[in-house]
Amino acid sequence: MRMIMRFEIDTGAGNELLRSGEMQKGLERMLEMLKPEAAYFFPANGCRGGFLVFDLADPSQLVRLTEPMWTMLHARIEVTPAMSLDDLMSGLGSVAG
Repeated sequence: MRMIMRFEIDTGAGNELLRSGEMQKGLERMLEMLKPEAAYFFPANGCRGGFLVFDLADPSQLVRLTEPMWTMLHARIEVTPAMSLDDLMSGLGSVAG
């Protein structure tokens, strides 16, 4: 299922990661694991943040995908299922009166 992950990297922890050179490694690992179809990065609530759109084949994968973000990037994470327009139209067709 297509998922959208919104994340914010704690500013203090992010500064330390940036100084140590670990920020890039953490982001590269995250992107390698998620293989997102889209990735956007921006300031969020005073933190480094972004959105990633990726496919989640099995819900148990969430543990493997989120733990490195918490442990390596000290990130706050929200994961939400998402539909394409075709998915929405298909779903609406199944409930239409």
